Amino acid sequence: MNATVRNLCAALMLFALLSAGAQEQAATPAAAAPAETPVANQTPAPDAPQTPAALDDRVQDLKGDVIKLNRDLLVLEEELLFPANTQVVLFVSMDVGKLFDLDSVQVKIDDKLVANYLYTPLEVTALHRGGVQRLYLGNLRAGEHELVAFFTGGGPHYRDYKRGATVKFTKDTQAKYLELRITDSMAKLQPEFDVKIWE
Repeated sequence: MNATVRNLCAALMLFALLSAGAQEQAATPAAAAPAETPVANQTPAPDAPQTPAALDDRVQDLKGDVIKLNRDLLVLEEELLFPANTQVVLFVSMDVGKLFDLDSVQVKIDDKLVANYLYTPLEVTALHRGGVQRLYLGNLRAGEHELVAFFTGGGPHYRDYKRGATVKFTKDTQAKYLELRITDSMAKLQPEFDVKIWE
């Protein structure tokens, strides 16, 4: 972890130095150069100001470095805020979903509300296509816990539908991943809701 922090700090310092150099070169006025008699095929001096195209290339390279650095910082932040020994993650998935039109999901862990999410039609469409949504990321102490999830939406025959699913699980020193699943039961002609614990 300390090595990662040192590497990120070094990258930030390098980015700051490169940015300062690019700004100094961009700010150098072209008219400041001493007037010289033009000579055919004269090669520019090694310290001549860079052309706008070269500066633009450097800026694009710096932007790419910033994007990579930002991604590394986000990963580091997640590791610091949610270490594996206390991390719990909840996902939502939908298999087919023709018998249920999802509106919202509410999740409680140990009677404490941890997530309450309202879905847009585009998000529901993404779930129908096989997408998986990360609904919650948090910390949980080791031991026994109970998760209760409530699903609200439109059921068969366009009736309002609210169902719940519950599961008891044990949090150990490893990260815990749970999936809230909505499936169609064609035998019962109604949606079913359950919680899967990823091993």
